[in-house]
Amino acid sequence: MQKNTFIQSQTGLPNKSIVQTLQLLEEDATIPFIARYRKERTGNLDEVQIGEIVKYKELFETLEKRKETILKAIKEQNELTVELSEKIKSAIDLTHLEDLYLPFKKKRKTKAESARLHGLEPLAKIIMAQKTPDVELVAKKYVTKEVASVEDALEGAQHIMAEWISERTDIRNFIRKQIERYGVLSTKVIKTKAKDEKAQKFKDYFDWEENLNKMPSHRFLAIQRAESEGFIRIKIDIDQKQCVKRIEERVIKPSSTTADYIVSAIKDAYKRLILPSLSNEAFQNAKAKADESAIEVFAKNLKQLLLGSPLGEKKVLAIDPGFRTGCKIVCLDEHGSLKHNETIYPHPPKNDTKGAIKKISTLAEAYKIEAIAIGNGTASRETEQLIKRIHFKHELQVFVVSEAGASIYSASSIAREEFPNYDATVRGSVSIGRRLQDPLAELVKIDPKSIGVGQYQHDVDQSKLKKSLDVVVESGVNAVGVNLNTASKSLLSYVSGIGEKLAENIVDYRSQYGSFKKRNELKKVPRLGEKAFVQSAGFLRIKNAKHPLDDSAVHPERYALVERMAKDQHKTLTELIGNKAILEKIDLQKYCSDEVGLPTLKDIVSELEKPGLDIREKAKVFTFNQNIKSIEDLHTGQVLPGIVNNITNFGCFVDIGIKESGLIHVSNLADEFVSDVNNYVHLHEQIIVEVLEIDIPRKRIQLKLYKKK
Repeated sequence: MQKNTFIQSQTGLPNKSIVQTLQLLEEDATIPFIARYRKERTGNLDEVQIGEIVKYKELFETLEKRKETILKAIKEQNELTVELSEKIKSAIDLTHLEDLYLPFKKKRKTKAESARLHGLEPLAKIIMAQKTPDVELVAKKYVTKEVASVEDALEGAQHIMAEWISERTDIRNFIRKQIERYGVLSTKVIKTKAKDEKAQKFKDYFDWEENLNKMPSHRFLAIQRAESEGFIRIKIDIDQKQCVKRIEERVIKPSSTTADYIVSAIKDAYKRLILPSLSNEAFQNAKAKADESAIEVFAKNLKQLLLGSPLGEKKVLAIDPGFRTGCKIVCLDEHGSLKHNETIYPHPPKNDTKGAIKKISTLAEAYKIEAIAIGNGTASRETEQLIKRIHFKHELQVFVVSEAGASIYSASSIAREEFPNYDATVRGSVSIGRRLQDPLAELVKIDPKSIGVGQYQHDVDQSKLKKSLDVVVESGVNAVGVNLNTASKSLLSYVSGIGEKLAENIVDYRSQYGSFKKRNELKKVPRLGEKAFVQSAGFLRIKNAKHPLDDSAVHPERYALVERMAKDQHKTLTELIGNKAILEKIDLQKYCSDEVGLPTLKDIVSELEKPGLDIREKAKVFTFNQNIKSIEDLHTGQVLPGIVNNITNFGCFVDIGIKESGLIHVSNLADEFVSDVNNYVHLHEQIIVEVLEIDIPRKRIQLKLYKKK
């Protein structure tokens, strides 16, 4: 099967689109570039569809590589027939492929292998032929120095037969389907660990039983973690009696004279070989499925977080609040550059409230501060209340900002490189302030796993998680666009076609020669060739550039076309850009060609209407209920403002201004069935919730979505 045929069978996408996309990928084009600037070649595929092509391209290549290895291994054993070769070459999934290879796989020393070495394979063949009336008489011929008795001979033959039965693809497929449909996962607590304090969070799963194919991903991952931490044992089982009976029907002939011996071999094969192997396979498949679901949740959350509302280019005073160690304050200019830092002690044990108020007032005036960002960790509410007591000379907006991952950034090599002369506390405060100015630009510096917006992210396949999250970050960065003259090395590295080394070269070039004046100047950056320029240029913006289109998403390869449009309308480029009335009059069909079709032309006109428009909403001020300071202040029926701070498959968590986040279970999101939480709430969305239940000992709060803000 050809690669494009395989991908089409899995995705249902048009063959022409797949062929063209594969060609672009072979040319090292990135997903964002293909989706944005090569719509005519792909048939207007979006990033998700192109991502599916990439996924099945990689799966096909893995499959083909494995086929080559298997064919070579069987050929070396002189066991490769034309029929077997065709079966292997036509396999379309790894499971079927491995089943075909199983009889030829080199095995560690097994009971069957030992029996073969003792010369018992001919006896096993005689029994499996099912025509010998006196098996014990035949077995006497195989008694040797190594095989002490008839019983030993028959037992060895049974081990060989059990292996043959366990390797039959029809039997394995039958049991596999039974496990898929009816397999039950059950758990038992390890009694010596039952009272362990760490085990208590898994208490619900100390004695659990559920159909494996109906188990939600979050529950499976919780059970898997409990098992990996040694608190429970897991078993997957099906109806043994029924399965053995069905295997007998496939193996034992109606006129069999050796049925009793074969039944024993079947029971042994099922219990010792088939069920353990396929139960483990089912567990791994369920794990892969749960991983995929959890990674999808994390990816959706990360995308929403990265595309969170930026305050924009405003001067910010950021505070990392604390009690004993004080509140770390930094003042940032509109580009996020550090201008001042110090520590104040307004809270216990020092209680220097007066000095803190005076200091913040002075700094706000001196650095012309336009907004204040307060980290949402320890002493956050107390610091917010302190700020609201201050009478500033000009109006300031006050925001509470998530600290998740700020400590990871502050200790990272990126932070040390940015601020070599400052300690981690200052770096953390800077990160809080910059997150308010531009969440995307700051969050790309942090390992996504540390941002805390997923479920069981440390339990899933880490390579798949990284690959998925890298795609999300790349997509987010390129969807928003990047200011070429202010972007950090971390941010630039995610731009289509750039990568870490070229990002470093761009920053070095900027330091040496100053700001870029035009996009074409990128070609002067060491090692940034034509291919990288074509891939990246459309996603890079230059404010106040010499060429008016350099601050837009219009690709340089289409500048001549836009200039032609302007000339046809008797306008200059500057007069055309932003002139909706003129743009609406343009007959796009006139500009269609083999390379440029209506999809690209519509994108160009849309961009010309609002060049450089940020697709993200602006940051909004939010205030928690000032009377709620701890979980003890809550009571059922209360209606409170909150911010969604995490989304999972089973609901969403909401920050209501105290240490513990509350949970809105899917059943409390709407008066209808909720298939996807993201259809009802978004990360960092401001909502109103109702308190349903408070469990103070377990620090759990159940909420209901009351209304949107």
